[in-house]
Amino acid sequence: MATAPTTSSASASASASASASASASADRGIGPLLRGWREQRRVSQLELALRAGSSARHISFIETGRSRPSEEMVLRLAEHLDVPVRERNSLLLAAGYAPHYPETPLDDPAMDALREGLERLIQGYEPYPAFVVDATYNVVAANRGIAMLFDGLPEHLLVPPLNALRLTLHPEGLAPRIRNLREWRGHLLAQMERDIALRRSDALRALYEEVASYPHPSPEADPSPECGEGPGEPFAFALPMQIEHDGRVLSFISSISTFNTPMDVTVAELAIETLLPADPGTGKYLQSLMS
Repeated sequence: MATAPTTSSASASASASASASASASADRGIGPLLRGWREQRRVSQLELALRAGSSARHISFIETGRSRPSEEMVLRLAEHLDVPVRERNSLLLAAGYAPHYPETPLDDPAMDALREGLERLIQGYEPYPAFVVDATYNVVAANRGIAMLFDGLPEHLLVPPLNALRLTLHPEGLAPRIRNLREWRGHLLAQMERDIALRRSDALRALYEEVASYPHPSPEADPSPECGEGPGEPFAFALPMQIEHDGRVLSFISSISTFNTPMDVTVAELAIETLLPADPGTGKYLQSLMS
């Protein structure tokens, strides 16, 4: 499955949202923003000062608006507080500086090598499912393993941009097929809550509220699945997603990878998710589909 297309309206909406967020950050000033990140990370002014080679007095003056930090200091404090790349730009704007990190659209020619690398990576993972999502879980690339799981879903859920969480938890999506829906839904919502706390994204919060409101009836139990360990079996190493496919129950565990030290907002917000067979039967079945 090739890179999933995105609409110009979606890109424009995301850019407008980012611009509005940046303007709001600038209006607030860097002091409240810095204090918010420091308190969220549970770091004292003294500890942050020691990490950044400054003084607790200077950190206090920045947070109260009595001192304006240099651009270098803003970036240094953001690094030691592990502030996401997009929010580092917001801190700079709030301090009166230009954004430091570009946000290059994924379809820009400058991203050709990255896109090709991502495609090779997820195609090389076949027959196991793998896909790439952006900051709001929109699918930007997926392999044939994912296409197999999405087979039979209604067309209105498959209109680009595809959203991985909406497709998974929607009552007309994968949710009725997931045997351990209660546990898997709880895992996904908890993951979203962590992302919202980290990124403070209005778009991500809206998506969370949408998918959390979906009804989630329990799928019918299959007493004799032809593949996989079956519902209710313990997995010592990770929570599996147990999903029905063509009369079988397949079991997967999920792994998520991100880029090391990204210097672009778009790249920083990409995540590669791979689904690894959690039992021998699932692996053999997937191999038979691709042979």
